[in-house]
Amino acid sequence: MRSKDKISYFYDGDVGSVYFGPNHPMKPHRLCMTHHLVLAYDLHKKMEIYRPHKAYPVELAQFHSADYVEFLHRITPDTQHLFSNELARYNLGEDCPVFENLFEFCQIYAGGTIDAARRLNNQLFDIAINWAGGLHHAKKCEASGFCYINDLVLGILELLKYHARVLYIDIDVHHGDGVEEAFYFTDRVMTVSFHKFGDMFFPGTGDVKDIGEREGKYYAINVPLKDGIDDNSFTRLFKIIISKVVEMYQPGAIVLQCGADSLAGDRLGCFNLSIDGHAECVKIVKKFNLPLLVTGGGGYTKENVARCWTVETGVLLDTELPNEIPENEYIKYFAPDCLLNIPNGHIENLNSKSYLKTITMQVLENLRSIQHAPGVQMQEVPPDFYIPDFDEDEQNADERMDRKAHPRQANPA
Repeated sequence: MRSKDKISYFYDGDVGSVYFGPNHPMKPHRLCMTHHLVLAYDLHKKMEIYRPHKAYPVELAQFHSADYVEFLHRITPDTQHLFSNELARYNLGEDCPVFENLFEFCQIYAGGTIDAARRLNNQLFDIAINWAGGLHHAKKCEASGFCYINDLVLGILELLKYHARVLYIDIDVHHGDGVEEAFYFTDRVMTVSFHKFGDMFFPGTGDVKDIGEREGKYYAINVPLKDGIDDNSFTRLFKIIISKVVEMYQPGAIVLQCGADSLAGDRLGCFNLSIDGHAECVKIVKKFNLPLLVTGGGGYTKENVARCWTVETGVLLDTELPNEIPENEYIKYFAPDCLLNIPNGHIENLNSKSYLKTITMQVLENLRSIQHAPGVQMQEVPPDFYIPDFDEDEQNADERMDRKAHPRQANPA
């Protein structure tokens, strides 16, 4: 066991001030609510808080096509009417609207995940948290499902500079399709997604039969679930599968996407998870004592998103939080009871024991097909990905945030 984990947390208030539009379910304001709840519970005193650098276009282009990045950089709400062909090509529109400060929003949340990965690579921290990240649907050349830049892929690419194998785990109610697709042909990243599947549910991918191809065959794992799954079923399934994955794959680092739309009562979700059930997955992953990058993701009942990610920050800090929410700037959102716990979900659980057993058996059978403890060729980090290094101090000195979370300039290390 490690002694006390060192934890870094990335936040920039500007990320919560963008607005997707009046009827859009994505409300980045949930990030401000989460941060203020973290502060109200004094969790900031137990970790290092950083303002992330804004990712440079060249960093975003380590995964995304340069023309797509350049278009995101250039487009504004006032000029979008001039670019109808490009909007269609890059899938910008109703789900992924063009709004004020769109590119800066992408730079901040992606910069947070890249910075988090670098902190882990430099062994400065054991765990790094970026609740603004986790936008898992974005593709190489297009936006998708409210996601424009895939910060998770960029963070994993960063981790692959130092680790031969990286494990990606996704507990969002939607399939982690963008991350799976990015690494579908490689054994250097294993992707494991637990999600609702069927009934035309977005994005429509993530069947248990989708297992990767070529060198990546058996290195994509999908756990398709039906409506109404509850804490007991979900956490049991999660523990069995993830324990076996870590034993067989032996990753050097883990990226955990904690989409909160899998909670009961989510505006777009259909599961019955409590916050404790969701947070149990974080507990399980933390116990592996591997370098861990934790992000947010979906979550469309914003007061519950804030509750969930605050509790999970507490889990990562080994800190149990009182159920009564302390006074904070957003307390009215948690009225009338102002408690952390949320009501149980009432959606019928369509996941029978036999269905869950069948899915588990299929996943474990596929896992048996990978090398047990990957061989000699996997001991060193293969030079699969060439990514130029940036001198962070020279290009953009880290800004530390003090205990009240007001930015101040860090002394270069």
